[in-house]
Amino acid sequence: MGRYGWISLTTDYGTFDGFVAACHGSIARVAPDVRVIDITHHVPPADVTRGSHVLAQTAPYLPESVHCAVVDPGVGTDRRGLAIATPGGVLVGPDNGLLIPAAEALGGIDTVVELSNKDWFLGDLSRTFHGRDLFAPAAARIALGAELTEAGPRADPGTLVRLPAPVVTLGDGYVEAEVLTVDRFGNVQLAATGGLLGGLGHDLLLNGGVRARRGATFADVEQGDLLVYEDSAGQMAIAVNNGRAVVVLSVTPGDLVRVANR
Repeated sequence: MGRYGWISLTTDYGTFDGFVAACHGSIARVAPDVRVIDITHHVPPADVTRGSHVLAQTAPYLPESVHCAVVDPGVGTDRRGLAIATPGGVLVGPDNGLLIPAAEALGGIDTVVELSNKDWFLGDLSRTFHGRDLFAPAAARIALGAELTEAGPRADPGTLVRLPAPVVTLGDGYVEAEVLTVDRFGNVQLAATGGLLGGLGHDLLLNGGVRARRGATFADVEQGDLLVYEDSAGQMAIAVNNGRAVVVLSVTPGDLVRVANR
């Protein structure tokens, strides 16, 4: 494989402890000249679904990279560690569904290997910190141009763990979709694509009783009013001009929201 000048990191480690610094250190010990982009370290703890969406919606906008992602409630079990080659970069992390949406966003899966070569580990492999001891040093070796097959045996892409597909239902004058994410501004992103807004009118009802307007940007509605729009990731989303849609709707990821003509 070719060399990569960048490694991205996505984790649920937070920034109050030394976990992220240890991962940076593991990379620097193997590949000191490779630069690191921190996508986020504030994925909610063990929220693989949230981490998968953040990674998939961000990775295509980064330089071609090795993307190291660790949201890993199964750490220390028999779940596999993987490296996945795609046309747009390489993904490294646990086999729990975290990497698959990003692999699809980067052009699809070309090759998968299991990270089992102990020479690629950084010292003894901790039972609880594979980000430091396995995934970060593996990402660094790949960034330096190591062949994936050096990391371990090939794996059948059909055997990879995949997260359940989010719910999206289309009806006469409505779209019902699962909440994918809620960002720090309180905007609610749905599993439905923004293009489905074209089948709806401009005056809408959310969950049967909350009034909203279809628009393109926050200022298309009055301050405090609800807007349904296509967000920067191409998804249908709900916002409040100068407010928090998540509070108004009282939803969390996984809940269903119906967007219907008024």
